[in-house]
Amino acid sequence: MEEPRYPLLALTRLRMDTDGEGVTTLVAGAGCPLSCRYCINKAVLTRAPEWITPEELHRRTRIDDLYFRATCGGLTFGGGEALLHTAFLSRFREIYGNDWRLYAETSLAVEPEAVLSAATSMDGFIVDIKSTEREICRQYTGVDCRDRILSNLKLLLEQVGPEAVRVRVPLIPGFNTPSQQQESAHFLRSMGVTRLDLFSYVIREPETATP
Repeated sequence: MEEPRYPLLALTRLRMDTDGEGVTTLVAGAGCPLSCRYCINKAVLTRAPEWITPEELHRRTRIDDLYFRATCGGLTFGGGEALLHTAFLSRFREIYGNDWRLYAETSLAVEPEAVLSAATSMDGFIVDIKSTEREICRQYTGVDCRDRILSNLKLLLEQVGPEAVRVRVPLIPGFNTPSQQQESAHFLRSMGVTRLDLFSYVIREPETATP
């Protein structure tokens, strides 16, 4: 059987406590079910990726093995939607065991089967939830995905426990207000989320030439 491959766009090394515990390498991949207005990585929708095997990814990231082991760090799969590639995630874990911690950045706008698969191979999840209000979520992401996301979040919490799930809720200029951000936070806490990050998007307008 042919090995699963990951649609690699970039590797970003030596990230500290930003995408998981300890020192991590961000494995940015292509593909996303959403079309977010202020997506910070439009390349996930437009750029042709390099399809790599688990062995190739390990070869290119093992340079930081000492850092990973010393800090309980490892690899964070993100960039686009990591849970579109759960066969790869499972295979990487199967081959390379538990020496490195593996994290997934996800919107959870995927099939429930992908959540169940990832729950068996990932050590932690960084979940990006724009809003728990249906219309705000639809307007910002371009997809009516609120119910699927919250259903998958409930499933994930049941599978791995709240300590393995960090949920990030942004304040997005022009899309939600501080009170709506707080309402989303309150709703998520009522679901059992205990690790919650509230932050604000900084929207930079395109620069205009000075005469």
